[in-house]
Amino acid sequence: MEAKLIQLGASLLAILALAWIAYRLHLGGDARIRNEADARRLADEAVSGFVPVDFAIDRAGYAALLRDAAGRVLLLRRHGAHFAGRLLDGHTASRLDQQFLTIGTSDKRFGSVTLDLGPQAQAWAASLRRV
Repeated sequence: MEAKLIQLGASLLAILALAWIAYRLHLGGDARIRNEADARRLADEAVSGFVPVDFAIDRAGYAALLRDAAGRVLLLRRHGAHFAGRLLDGHTASRLDQQFLTIGTSDKRFGSVTLDLGPQAQAWAASLRRV
């Protein structure tokens, strides 16, 4: 009986230790782009020195499109508990479906992203044709 209690206590301590490690490494959680400040910070992390002048954040906060003064467009998307970004180029494929804009990059590993941009979707789809 005593051995089982010791085993239970050790198991609980191990679980708490793993939870603490996950917390310290910022694993899991609900990573979302909540506002313009988040989008700006994530854009600078993805492409150093990228300063957006125009942006559109997905309604769920899982992705965003940002344009800088030079006309470059950066696509941010959630990748696990973090965000990844790619500059869009001439090989970008986009498809508009009402308020949803699906974008595929030339980087196949990045995959395609569907953003719910609401009324902004049409304007962004038109601007991506010029990239």
